[in-house]
Amino acid sequence: MKKSILAVAVLIGATSFAQEESYLPEADDWAIGIDATPFLNYAGNLIGGNDGNVAPTWNYLTTNQTISGKLMASEDMAYRAAIRLGFGSYGESGIMVADRNPNLTAPTYPALPAMVENSWKGGSTNIGLSGGIEYRRNHGRLVGFYGGELGISFSSTKASYTYGNALAGDPDIIAVDPTDDSMNGGANIMTDTYGNNARVTEFSSGTTMAIGLRGFIGVEYFVWPRIAFGGEFGWGLAMASNATNTTSIESVGFNGTANIVGTQEIEGFKASSFGVDTDAINTVFGPAGTLRMTFYF
Repeated sequence: MKKSILAVAVLIGATSFAQEESYLPEADDWAIGIDATPFLNYAGNLIGGNDGNVAPTWNYLTTNQTISGKLMASEDMAYRAAIRLGFGSYGESGIMVADRNPNLTAPTYPALPAMVENSWKGGSTNIGLSGGIEYRRNHGRLVGFYGGELGISFSSTKASYTYGNALAGDPDIIAVDPTDDSMNGGANIMTDTYGNNARVTEFSSGTTMAIGLRGFIGVEYFVWPRIAFGGEFGWGLAMASNATNTTSIESVGFNGTANIVGTQEIEGFKASSFGVDTDAINTVFGPAGTLRMTFYF
């Protein structure tokens, strides 16, 4: 912390000789903001002579995975916006396990046992949008600002699993094997409502929707022309609604007469939340409460 403060002081002192009016943004300027912490850590380590100092990098989680910016409508008012469009896919294939068919002829050495393939795939979607208005008060290179913004986000995940060993009931039972059938860190193995080992064939989280409304206040200090360090805090409300998740499973169990293959669709619970607090969290509001670096152009 001391090094960060010293770094800011050096940056401010090194630029104090310049003309004030050349520093501030003007109408029709655009701006983008990034997390300033890596820069300050780098400068502090450089001044302190720390060995092994490396160039700044960013962890996208510190900015809630959004791209944010501004459009200066005038010298004392700006429009703010942020966007996140996230689409991901992942999975594994070629997961070879022993064929559990009981009618297979045992291999003769050195032949290997028959193998079958398991695989899984998943995906996620994260969409967020926010917009707001910012009012600014200039005092030389020190700029105070305040305003409000509204944000909305949608997110969901899904996964599907394919198994090389098909389940079977009597007379040649092929039941779920928690070891051989395990995939995705074991996320696909559970028990059915009767206590039998079960494996997931499909999972869907449903869509989670969140809405946030907040007021904010903050400051910027222009250490170089159109480059400012600053931060903000806010107060507002956030509401979220989580749709019911569904999990499709299959298992082998006794129905009172024989062992059979059964399938079930299990539904989770709907959930919702509401909060009013300092900097109520919304996916698209960016690094509220952290130091940021803003570039105007």
